[in-house]
Amino acid sequence: MPACPGPATVVFDQSLTEYDFGPEHPMSPLRVDLTMRLATELGVVGDRLRVVPAPIASEDVIATVHRPELIEAVMRAGRDPMAVDGVHGLGTDDNPVFRGMHHATAHIVGASVEAFRQVWSGESLHAANITGGLHHAMPDRASGFCIYNDVAIGIQSLLDQGAERIAYVDVDVHHGDGVERVFWDDPRVLTISLHETGQMLFPGTGFPRDLGGPRALGSAVNVALPPGTADAGWLRAFHAVVPPLLREFKPQVLVTQHGCDSHAEDPLAHLMLTVDGQRAAYLALHDLAHELCEGRWVATGGGGYAVVDVVPRAWSHLLAIVSGVPLDPDSETPAGWREHVRERLGRVAPMRLTDGRSPAYRDWRDGYDPEAWLDRAIHATRMEAFPLHGLDPLP
Repeated sequence: MPACPGPATVVFDQSLTEYDFGPEHPMSPLRVDLTMRLATELGVVGDRLRVVPAPIASEDVIATVHRPELIEAVMRAGRDPMAVDGVHGLGTDDNPVFRGMHHATAHIVGASVEAFRQVWSGESLHAANITGGLHHAMPDRASGFCIYNDVAIGIQSLLDQGAERIAYVDVDVHHGDGVERVFWDDPRVLTISLHETGQMLFPGTGFPRDLGGPRALGSAVNVALPPGTADAGWLRAFHAVVPPLLREFKPQVLVTQHGCDSHAEDPLAHLMLTVDGQRAAYLALHDLAHELCEGRWVATGGGGYAVVDVVPRAWSHLLAIVSGVPLDPDSETPAGWREHVRERLGRVAPMRLTDGRSPAYRDWRDGYDPEAWLDRAIHATRMEAFPLHGLDPLP
């Protein structure tokens, strides 16, 4: 892992946990609180990663991606949860309304926009917002636990400042459909999403032939992975697709979404990664940012619903990598953090930062097995997308 020659930041304040759909909803803000507590006790946040306050995005900033009707509907529902019109994806099981919803979501947008500003201005080499990554929200509607699309708004903010090539890599278990849709026909933004196939999982999209609009064919790339894919298969797919495309595209900034719901213990999906496999992906993305973007890297959170056992460890690894000093996976979790989990939730927290795996994968150049669903998925993506970038799709 290359050294980080510049400062790194995390944009956070505790009130970001006000993005809260209620106690029965899978997307509990506890996952953020437990992550920041763990990362702080490990010496990542504060010691190595500077904390920057999160501003609240204005309506004008949100409107660079979202339609005024959606913003008005969110504000209205946040004042009166009974005032839901049923048109904008609000008031569903996925997106129940809550008081102050616009303010809470605008705060997350503001945090991401600040992370983008930190990196584009050069104040920080790397910046993270783990409360961000709300990648399903569409210009005209909320979707999949996501009210406003903070990632798309952040990317748009850089385009508005003159950025010419931005790469977005989404490793959430769900297809990054909202970000892809916003930039579907914009050749300045390359979106790559690795996710469980839409044949099995929400949002039911993100197939190899989904390649972008007529003015930007090849700007959208999708790897639709079979259920049951574990560390070795996931990393095989990642390295077969992501580095070659990024090297050809030559982005000025790398933006990544790190939903950790690809973990085997996540209750909402069917991939089988470990924290160790996820950490390996974070390290690879960090190294690509240094290789291709002079280190300019914006990292966000995303999904992840194993609130105690997975999310805090995965995202503490992410924040440590953003800081430039990765954590030793064999380290114990701090006793004070485990005691907090026991007192707050009556749960036994993980003892170590590792799941006890040493991720390894077979390189794509070593051969392709047409009988294997995983290899067919990788092959399909390469065959569809690589020629549009002038790359040979065959090993």
